Amino acid sequence: MSNLVLMLLIVGGGVAVAIQPSINARLAEKTGFLEAATISFAVGTLVLLVISLISAQGSLRRVVEVPWWQLSGGFFGAFFVTMTIVGVPRIGTAAVLALTIVSQLAAGLVMDHYGVFGMRGIPLDGKRIVGVALLLVGVFLICKR
Repeated sequence: MSNLVLMLLIVGGGVAVAIQPSINARLAEKTGFLEAATISFAVGTLVLLVISLISAQGSLRRVVEVPWWQLSGGFFGAFFVTMTIVGVPRIGTAAVLALTIVSQLAAGLVMDHYGVFGMRGIPLDGKRIVGVALLLVGVFLICKR
């Protein structure tokens, strides 16, 4: 896969992340917020299971070999989806996404700096700090009513 195709797919993923909370919030109006998160994850799980079985590129059986903390991504994903379902009706999609993006980038800077989970360390520098600070200003402007 070329980098261009990869970047286009990532942009598509970003658009999907922007759309998903509003759809899930509407679902929650009928089902409840925890139930909507459960339904969202169940549908996603079924889709990924089918794709995984069709592509046969990895091994689902090897999950028993991984350390426990590598399974925690599902917990964090469930927490994120649930918080967006709760947040969108109260503060709006743009505010939820703005807060999400700045918090992801701030956490990412710290994780990069320390090389968390065995990833390559990328030192924290002034440019990166200013970038997040500017995003914080943007979050303030988006969230202020």
